[in-house]
Amino acid sequence: MKVSEEALLEVDNLRTQFDTPDGLLTAVDGVSFSLSKGKSLGVVGESGSGKSVMSRSVMRLLPKADVRTEGTVRFKSRNLMDLAPQDLRKLWGPEMAMIFQDPLGSLNPVMKVGKQVAEGLRLHSGLSKKEARFEALKLLREVGISEPERRLDEYPHQFSGGMRQRIVIAIALACQPDLLIADEPTTALDVTVQAQILDLIEEQRNRRNMSLILVTHDLGVVAGRTDEIMVMYAGRIVERAPTKVLFSNMKMPYTEALLESIPKLERASHSHLLSIPGQPPNMVDAPRGCKFAARCKYVQDRCVAEEPDLVAASTPGHFYRCFFPVGSAESADALARNVANGKVDESGSRVHIRT
Repeated sequence: MKVSEEALLEVDNLRTQFDTPDGLLTAVDGVSFSLSKGKSLGVVGESGSGKSVMSRSVMRLLPKADVRTEGTVRFKSRNLMDLAPQDLRKLWGPEMAMIFQDPLGSLNPVMKVGKQVAEGLRLHSGLSKKEARFEALKLLREVGISEPERRLDEYPHQFSGGMRQRIVIAIALACQPDLLIADEPTTALDVTVQAQILDLIEEQRNRRNMSLILVTHDLGVVAGRTDEIMVMYAGRIVERAPTKVLFSNMKMPYTEALLESIPKLERASHSHLLSIPGQPPNMVDAPRGCKFAARCKYVQDRCVAEEPDLVAASTPGHFYRCFFPVGSAESADALARNVANGKVDESGSRVHIRT
């Protein structure tokens, strides 16, 4: 892959595998992408799709024991795979930071939040204890913590889930990173608080001109909040496109299935939620062909026998991995054949794969 001079982050053929009692599990399989300064990328997929492992692999946060990581991760032209642990520690915070999905698990339960916010400032910026506390106070105020002077001296358990997530965001932003990775930042929060946290991340990204990777299982979260979307399944990129293009002209059946599974207001009250049939494949013993074939309503014999490459669509910047892309005459014919021969049972908008 040619490294772009404009790219802040360039990932090339990233592969992460875990040694398990059952064998070698491939969690990330040949992922390549780039991200420019100030741009945002949404990474979407079900649990087990490899998106969180990918983000931790990019930051080199995975333990060395029983983990194999290959490929190239260039950040500001430096290959992070070549950096020693002490060099990575200098990079985490001032240059790249992560917001984890469990704020309570990310915070030290026996340390006051003010000290936790100030810790990175003292380590990386050389501020005194008093100066770091003053900056921590400003950060808490900036992320919307009420009465920050008092709450600096409180512990994580004294905050609500939404307030704890704001504290984690303050810690991530403290040293002015160029890249922020938000890994399912709203998973444990109610819908109203989710929107507030996402708005806060977007506001801070725009104010600081940060690059953002927003990791989520929900296509609705990244709609209108990212410049591009990368859909992952079974450790691979199955579709990538500018956000508006993806929603207006998606090609991958898995992307379509994710979108259909989002609850919609126009549906009748008490109607069944649509779900993707089946389960993701076992990546210790991955099936041949397309990894989504067993769950796809357009599946044909070719899908089971051959694995599709990531190919370019007619729209610039749009790539997908499918022999029978959504909206094509080929996919319509494939669905009709599957309904006719009983491979799928279609009732209204619901399709069940018969096993």
